[in-house]
Amino acid sequence: MSSALTDLCHYPIVQAPMAGGASCPVLVAAVSEAGGLGFLAAGYKTADGMYQEIKQVRGLTGRPFGVNLFMPQPEYADPAAVDVYRHQLAGEATWYQTQLGDPDSGRDDGYDAKLAILVDDPVPLVTFTFGCPTREVLQALQRVGTLTAVTVTTVDEAQAAQRAGADAVCVQGIEAGGHQGTHRDNPETDGGGLGLLALISQVKEAVQIPIIAAGGIMRGAQIAAVLAAGADVAQLGTAFLVTPESGAPALHKRAMTDPLFTRTELTRAFSGRPARGLVNRFLREHGPYAPAAYPEIHHVTSPLRKAAAKAGDPQGMALWAGQGHRLARELPAGQLVEVLAAELDAAKGALGQRGAA
Repeated sequence: MSSALTDLCHYPIVQAPMAGGASCPVLVAAVSEAGGLGFLAAGYKTADGMYQEIKQVRGLTGRPFGVNLFMPQPEYADPAAVDVYRHQLAGEATWYQTQLGDPDSGRDDGYDAKLAILVDDPVPLVTFTFGCPTREVLQALQRVGTLTAVTVTTVDEAQAAQRAGADAVCVQGIEAGGHQGTHRDNPETDGGGLGLLALISQVKEAVQIPIIAAGGIMRGAQIAAVLAAGADVAQLGTAFLVTPESGAPALHKRAMTDPLFTRTELTRAFSGRPARGLVNRFLREHGPYAPAAYPEIHHVTSPLRKAAAKAGDPQGMALWAGQGHRLARELPAGQLVEVLAAELDAAKGALGQRGAA
């Protein structure tokens, strides 16, 4: 099926925007050059930092790519709960010989400044996470030729994105690594999200716009499955995190297939928002007590995570990973795109043969 979304890439393979450094310009360009769609993550960057990375990608490839933005967050955190959690982390600060971060370091992630740059100097696709932008924002981007998509985790969120005028939705299943892109953080629904295939089917019946499928996808056969379920393209994060071009720390890359880390879990321990990562000491000890407070907790733990990485201690890092992390392959990004495309073709062929039998 051809759509404005699928026209951006030769293969229906999208490299997920991974905030924190993994989605660096070299990775983005390598994926796009190979026929997939590379994605920069603007989250946690300054507006100028985002712009400089866009320029770097353009210097490396003439192929289309995307940029992902974090939506500004409402003030709903309980300051007392944040303070209690800060006290609980005092021992971590002592251990890693660093200071805890300031919880009031900013809520909007430079949203307006980043939007202004993207309207003035457009890129092919802009996606949004942690909420749905206004119709005016989406129209401003569309007027300059940019396609837009909104990350959704429920049918209601998908319908809200369509009503706002988004060109597509990025449907994120519970299997996905990193943060769940819920529009409203509700502790009562923690861990209660839908698996990707079930969610795609429900969203497909509820909206008429193209679907990007995200969540635990590591093989071409899984791409075939989400396309058969109704998605237009598949988005992979963990699969690309371990590539040589990825900007993720070496410790994080090695942890994906390290027998020491056997499973993933959704946790608020590192950021105050549900995010899926490998279960390590920090997650086990602090996850049960972390409040619903994003980005306050993200700011508080940021120095701890950096200090743990500097000390070579994966037990104190946020090791974001999808449920399929043990299937990670340390291939160059371009080669990984080609392997996934070949696996996709083989899976489609097998499905065709079974259908003809």
